[in-house]
Amino acid sequence: MLEKYFRYPGVLRRLRSGALGGEMDRIAAHLAEIGYRHKSAKAYLSHLGRFSDFVARNGRTTAIDPQLVDRFLQSLGTATPPTVARTAIEHARRVAPERFSSQPSMMPDAHAPLLGSYLDHLRRVRGLEPRTCEGLLVWARRILAWHEKLHPGQSLATMTGEHVLDLVAHLLSLSTNPQTRSSIPPKVRSFLRFLRWADLTGQDLARFVPRSPCWRLAHLPPRIAWEDVRRAIDAIDTTTPSGMRDRALLLLLATTGLRNKELRSLELQDIRWRTAEVLVRRTKARRDRVVPLLQEAGAALAEYVLHARPQCDARQVFLSNVAPVGPFSFSSAVSRIVRFRLEQCGIMLPRAAGAHLVRHSLATWLVSQRRPINEVADLLGHRSIDTTAIYVKVALPQLADAALPFPGGAS
Repeated sequence: MLEKYFRYPGVLRRLRSGALGGEMDRIAAHLAEIGYRHKSAKAYLSHLGRFSDFVARNGRTTAIDPQLVDRFLQSLGTATPPTVARTAIEHARRVAPERFSSQPSMMPDAHAPLLGSYLDHLRRVRGLEPRTCEGLLVWARRILAWHEKLHPGQSLATMTGEHVLDLVAHLLSLSTNPQTRSSIPPKVRSFLRFLRWADLTGQDLARFVPRSPCWRLAHLPPRIAWEDVRRAIDAIDTTTPSGMRDRALLLLLATTGLRNKELRSLELQDIRWRTAEVLVRRTKARRDRVVPLLQEAGAALAEYVLHARPQCDARQVFLSNVAPVGPFSFSSAVSRIVRFRLEQCGIMLPRAAGAHLVRHSLATWLVSQRRPINEVADLLGHRSIDTTAIYVKVALPQLADAALPFPGGAS
């Protein structure tokens, strides 16, 4: 089956000689069966070939454990998107589950019990969301790696305030972005407070963590002119299923300000057609909210659902039109759609352009139209109106009106 995607004998021999060589033809048949395009299937098989060689070089002849998968993904660096490689490995796991193990590696991580307790603390005691827990766990590993490298053989109980300052200085040196740097100290405090809570240290080391300020409202949110958003929507070709989906998607983003995850989680039952409303469930603020469904967005949404949405058991509104057909699993999928449609019109975009760019642009436009700030906050689902206040900075005419007259100046 590999001959369908590769024609050179040397490439075929390499793909069939790795640790997964005996399963590569079955995996290729699986990708063809579920309808992957030739280019996509070939890319997945190429990544699996690299992974197969990596497993063979590490002498792993038995089941492939999760730790080995993580080591392979880390070895890719930034040149290869880890999501693509991870998806390829997941397909291999579905085709040949006997080759993979869900158990930890035969070489257990010395910090696994501590990290497991920390994760349980984040979930059960603090009640944090899974994605938040994953992020905090990453920084906990970095803290433990730093301590093990600089203080080998010493327990965490020997940490002092001076050690904490050195640790924070090291972690801050890993990034130059002000927002990223300002988020590092809270992550360090979280782990150090857990160590005190678990009675693993004799003092509260979190009080030694300095702050890395990133002043609120110091920066303007990335945005584009509202005319550009409108132009991008009008330029979409609605004669294709993808065009109908993308127009409905962009109109919904541009009129409701939904977040990326909220859009991907939106289900058919959440569209209240008769009352022209959209129910947004389980938002970032952990509460449901209702946003208006304007006539143009509702018409585009109905057109997509009735005539272009793929036949699928999934309840989500927006689905992928290419195999495997189903809801979008990652935020990057929606961001690619938004970026592609905006770039089609020759619009200059900031580096991070996605659903949030349209959300920022909507909020900026509403403020410029002198809509009440609390109304904008309700639409965006902000728990605090202070979060919405950043958009007031771009309303220069209103700020000029609010400015007091300069003493001695012209009246």
